[in-house]
Amino acid sequence: MAKEAIVDSGDDITADRLKNAAATKKLAIFDAFEILTRIQEEENLLEGREPEEKKANVFKGFAEGRSK
Repeated sequence: MAKEAIVDSGDDITADRLKNAAATKKLAIFDAFEILTRIQEEENLLEGREPEEKKANVFKGFAEGRSK
């Protein structure tokens, strides 16, 4: 019988590492949204549409940013 632990969860998983992982994921999501915005702006330029006015960069939560 194998009595080894499947995952070694010793000092490797700390609060700091989890915090850094969450911050990295958040940054990746914001970068993805920025890339999508730039793609939309380029498509607008190629199709001859007027560029939309830039919105002020104000941090909002997910629900607040999506509500109208």
